[in-house]
Amino acid sequence: MELFEAIGKRHSYRGPFTDAPVREEDLRKIVQAGIQAPSGKNEQTTSFVILNDPALVRQAAEIINRPACQTARAMIVCVTDPRPTFYGHSFHAEDCAAAVENMLLAITALGYASVWLDGVLRLDGVAERLAALLGVPGGKIVRIVLPLGVPAEAAAQRERLPFESRAWFNRYGA
Repeated sequence: MELFEAIGKRHSYRGPFTDAPVREEDLRKIVQAGIQAPSGKNEQTTSFVILNDPALVRQAAEIINRPACQTARAMIVCVTDPRPTFYGHSFHAEDCAAAVENMLLAITALGYASVWLDGVLRLDGVAERLAALLGVPGGKIVRIVLPLGVPAEAAAQRERLPFESRAWFNRYGA
């Protein structure tokens, strides 16, 4: 799939997934797309735990407790290192976001679907429990989870505001 087609088709899929497996080769491609993302000072503060063992995916789904996780065939857990990398500042959130967007586009291009889960990880110790399940070292943060699979239902990208409402040349609102 061509890049701009993938951008146009990428959407947040919260529906059920089919029983079709997500190929390990495809998971590698998807995560490699995340690895290729830019990062502040090229510090590469994001790492990834790829879940494709059905029992482990089920355990993670129980912790996260979101519908998209219940039928996911795989999950990608993004782990960040919040250490300062530039004059006392950390860019781990930005680094992770860039990696996730690359992976979401790769997921779309390969015919799978996913949703960016972030907020739920901040509630009731969910990120910490998931970190414990996956052996994430102390000092690292489980930041984003991407449940994925072959979508069982058709879905499309929601309508976006027009260019003229969100972008201007040379001056805000011009």
